[in-house]
Amino acid sequence: MQSPIIDVTIQNVREVLEQSKNQLVIFQFHSARSEGCQQLTPVLTAIVQKYPQQLLLARVDCDQQQDLAMQFGVQSLPTVMLIKDGRPVDGFAGVETEQAIMARLQPYLPKPEDELIARAQQFLAEQNPAEAYPLFKQAVDIAPERADLKVWLADTAISLGQLPQAQALLAEVKLADQDSVYKAVLAKLELALEAADTPEIRALEQQLAASPDDNNLKEQLAVQYQAAQRSEEALALLLGILRQDLNYGDSKKLFLDILAALPKGDAVASQYRRKLYSLLY
Repeated sequence: MQSPIIDVTIQNVREVLEQSKNQLVIFQFHSARSEGCQQLTPVLTAIVQKYPQQLLLARVDCDQQQDLAMQFGVQSLPTVMLIKDGRPVDGFAGVETEQAIMARLQPYLPKPEDELIARAQQFLAEQNPAEAYPLFKQAVDIAPERADLKVWLADTAISLGQLPQAQALLAEVKLADQDSVYKAVLAKLELALEAADTPEIRALEQQLAASPDDNNLKEQLAVQYQAAQRSEEALALLLGILRQDLNYGDSKKLFLDILAALPKGDAVASQYRRKLYSLLY
């Protein structure tokens, strides 16, 4: 693995600047005669070693590379410049704390949710939305302000038939964030909702409306709901039956089968699992 620290000379400076297209380059102008430089060096070294893929520490010895320091307009030591895409984006003169430096670097460092997103997208590429769902869910919990994460989670929920969750997530996306990806997922949701409203379901709903206490109809409708991936509605019907009779027909088995089919971390599964436990215990 390439070292995240490089000594810069007039001969390799163009190559280092070119590297700033791939990662943030921290130019550190230093001198062995400067106490401030001696204080700053271990701090910068520790930071880049934590993020070797995102950061490169480019150290310029101003005692040896005076012409280079002049080209960069360095007037005092220590001086630090942050270079991205060949241009300075930030910097400071003097000694700063690690906390202050990290605040400057934050826009260029991976966010806590980024690893979760990468893993989730890999599962989606493998046609495995059930494994992607809990990872996107964790990412949304970490960064609830990110509309793009809610759209990805909604899209995954649709693939798993979790249509109410998808509706709720998309409803939280503000107008300014409703981009082409959002519109595509919304269209996918609308198609899924239409497909989930089958003639069999409509017929059973009408029968149940006429006989609201008929547990046999409720159980049949729950089976149809689950077949159309309307899990939450199926669970609600079955829970109503179980509250009256824990041993009615196949209701408990159907209920547990639906819970088992829901993805890990699903909020509906957690909610109805707690409700069942309260009945059992």
